[in-house]
Amino acid sequence: MVALTRTQSDAQLLSRAVGDITRRTSFPVSFAGMHRNGTVDVLSIAGARTRSLDGLVVRSMRGLGGKALVEKRPRLTGDYGAAQSITHDYDRAVLGEGIGTLLAVPVMVGGECRAVLYAGSRTVGGVGDAVLGPAFRVAEEFATELRIRDEVERRLEEISPAVSDPPALAPFAQEELRESYVELRRIAATVSDAGLRARLATVEDRLAALSADGRAPILSLDDVHLSPREVDVLACAALGSTNSEIAASLSLKEGTVKSYLSSAMSKLDASTRHSAVTKARRVGILP
Repeated sequence: MVALTRTQSDAQLLSRAVGDITRRTSFPVSFAGMHRNGTVDVLSIAGARTRSLDGLVVRSMRGLGGKALVEKRPRLTGDYGAAQSITHDYDRAVLGEGIGTLLAVPVMVGGECRAVLYAGSRTVGGVGDAVLGPAFRVAEEFATELRIRDEVERRLEEISPAVSDPPALAPFAQEELRESYVELRRIAATVSDAGLRARLATVEDRLAALSADGRAPILSLDDVHLSPREVDVLACAALGSTNSEIAASLSLKEGTVKSYLSSAMSKLDASTRHSAVTKARRVGILP
């Protein structure tokens, strides 16, 4: 039986986002929680000196985070204790940590708030764009990870009933897996953060390994030295796409697609694209 490895949990993603805010901004305190049923449960905290933020649950429209949740936009107060535009339901938690300046940033996926990230300072005063920008980028990266995780989880859930002893997947599940692989690579190509791309590559490797048939040892991409673009083009060809369709899908020229295919075929010692796809699947480069 092939085990489908699940993607990262909410707690793992929150912990990484909170750590990123602390490292990439001048805010000494950061915390975050996932949004569920009108509340945000704070699950990850960094830089706290007290335990006043532990177990904090923020309700819709209450406090700074509850307002950011409903308005679906970042909210900032340079003097939390004196702010008149928010309710003060959570003064004991926020002021108890000595926070004077507080930023709340909603993590938006498909028009819905999925989480709220907080960044706080123990001083009172304004905050410039140089500080806010990195915090906003952390929220955007978090949203990208959630969107990708949702898609991977959805597709893995669709194919999991078909998983069995080798050959592991039924034909329809194999096709769904291959389409998922191509879509994941397309998404990864749009991500600028190197760390996130590396994590996506790990998921890609797991998807590719799911359909290995045992007729050849599973090799890594480095073993045959295919470039990322050669893998992209070969993955699209595996779905039956023509050169012009591949070019449109990957925003490449048709001649460039032909060049990538030819190079991949040469490296795999294959005389046709079909043979190249078959060999790539057998060694675990493609699902």
